[in-house]
Amino acid sequence: MTTLSLADFYQSKLNWLPDNLQQDIGHFNVFRLADFVGHAARPVPYSRKDFYKISLIQGQNTYHYADKSIAVERNALLFATPLVPYQWEPRSDEQGGFFCIFTEAFLQRYLGSRLADFPVFRPGGQPVFFLDETQVTATTVLFEKMFTELASDYSYKYDLLRAYVLELIHSAQRLQPITTLYRESNAATRLASLFTELLERQFPIESPRQRVRLRAAAAYADQLAVHVNHLNRALKEVTGKTTTVLLAERFALEAQSLLRYTDWPISLISYCLGFEEPAHFNNFFRKHIGTTPRNVRAAQG
Repeated sequence: MTTLSLADFYQSKLNWLPDNLQQDIGHFNVFRLADFVGHAARPVPYSRKDFYKISLIQGQNTYHYADKSIAVERNALLFATPLVPYQWEPRSDEQGGFFCIFTEAFLQRYLGSRLADFPVFRPGGQPVFFLDETQVTATTVLFEKMFTELASDYSYKYDLLRAYVLELIHSAQRLQPITTLYRESNAATRLASLFTELLERQFPIESPRQRVRLRAAAAYADQLAVHVNHLNRALKEVTGKTTTVLLAERFALEAQSLLRYTDWPISLISYCLGFEEPAHFNNFFRKHIGTTPRNVRAAQG
């Protein structure tokens, strides 16, 4: 699965690049949805983005994220995170609303914490909220303030913009998230793709200070907000292999690479791969490779 970068977004949708994409303060922008819908609009594929997005969607739509889909019949507030692939699919000609995009750096330094700590951006959370007319009006006011402030020459306008984004986040977290979810026929393929992305995001290990966080099948299921048995069935359906087998194969491959192409001690490689004890790593290696880490290292001469 490809990742849509900020540069990709601007090039594909607007055919230009802003000057401040690489600023240390992070990037922020706000748009009217009407400029991106209609017959001339270019569809955005189901993909992971490398930026955060908050959208006020007005109209009939289906929102796909992770292995789930949500039918939106009128008004909804959508929160998108780089951690979870997503796509929204218009189902009516009448579409309206707004969206803002921003990077982690835009808010992280201001907050001193990760955006993934907010429930609306947490992997496994439910990022869609229905809005009534009063809530739509209040949300529209916030987006209009963003347009006004972004166009101003006020020296501290980005502080205000951060405050407006936080107000959107906190307003949504007071609402009850949508729970009417359905799984599509391709849900197993989508879930398998998400699992593979989570797994591959941890590799290659390029520094002795880098350590794998997700080793067990249950840890991946938690990240993907599914039961471990559901994840296992999906992977079995798509790949013919269980979650445990796929994890073992990838960890064994990385272990062999580190043994062959680094001079790190075997105990350090064991630690980087998430094993609590070198003995556990040796047993894993012998079971899946048929020899010991020491023998593989010795064969490199």
